Amino acid sequence: MTIPSGTPATAPGTATRRHRRLRLTLITATAAVAVMLSAAASVAFGSQPMPLSQVLTVLRDPAAAGSEAVAVVWGLRIPRTIVGLIAGAALGVAGALAQVHTRNPLADPGLLGVTSGAGFAVIAGMAFLGLNAPLQYVWCALVGAALSGALVLLIAGRIRAFGPITTIVLTGAITSALLGAASTAIVLTHEEIMRSFQGWSTGALVNRQLDLLPAIAPLLAAGIVLTLVNLPAWPGLALGDELAAGLGRNVAADRTIGISAIAVLAAAATAITGPLAFIGLLSPHVARRLMPDAPIAAVLLTAPIGAVLLLAADVLGRVVVTHGELPVGVATALIGAPVFVVIARAVTR
Repeated sequence: MTIPSGTPATAPGTATRRHRRLRLTLITATAAVAVMLSAAASVAFGSQPMPLSQVLTVLRDPAAAGSEAVAVVWGLRIPRTIVGLIAGAALGVAGALAQVHTRNPLADPGLLGVTSGAGFAVIAGMAFLGLNAPLQYVWCALVGAALSGALVLLIAGRIRAFGPITTIVLTGAITSALLGAASTAIVLTHEEIMRSFQGWSTGALVNRQLDLLPAIAPLLAAGIVLTLVNLPAWPGLALGDELAAGLGRNVAADRTIGISAIAVLAAAATAITGPLAFIGLLSPHVARRLMPDAPIAAVLLTAPIGAVLLLAADVLGRVVVTHGELPVGVATALIGAPVFVVIARAVTR
């Protein structure tokens, strides 16, 4: 009996591809369900107790519910849920890109000075321009984050003493330190703005309205386009610059596009929520554990993971305190700090 040529060799490969597709489908479906559940929890639970039946009534028929309940659900919870989904997804992808392009599993979007640039611009606007509204903070944060990211790229491009990755990391760290010191100096000399800046700098979703989104929509669109354009470069960059160049990649162009995507995505998220730690750091690690053999799928998976992590932290901050609520920036720090220690120990072993 003659066995058809190629059958033994191709069957295992076909089975492996089918298994990967099935796993990717299941993980994608699970991520979608997790996003919907976290969004539902964000709408259902808040610092102001409200029966679930009343929340459902507000969603189904606002006219049949009380005006106070409608104001809480439609005026507060739903807008902050949408803002949280967008900001979490942007930070998740930006963190994944940061780790891919620096080949550093402990990297996050703040590595490029984007967060410090946004903070410096907001506090400068408060001190010297008299800004006091969330929409004004958004525009200041967008400008500051974009300029600081561009400054890091410009300076790093002119330094040849180290490798490109080391140069970018060092430049970002120095820029962040300088902008942080400048922000502290402004606060110390303008004590009247300290309370307002502290409210923004802790990171929060409360009182974030949907009218903030048009301001960041161009950056989000640019970040999505840059990320998709950068997709083919990721497997090569993970092998190192020399091997990527040997595979025909223009490493300098790939890295510029990727870092630009990090800057604009992180700028958009920081502008509407304030600086948030650990979302961009943790999301890629969760994604890689779920999809260890599919780097591109793992990076894209960080969008729903980041959204779920941010909304989960926000809901926790609302219910963990009896009176009032914890800012989501504090909640993410409480969750992320011990997880970061575990990740750092695993990476350094």
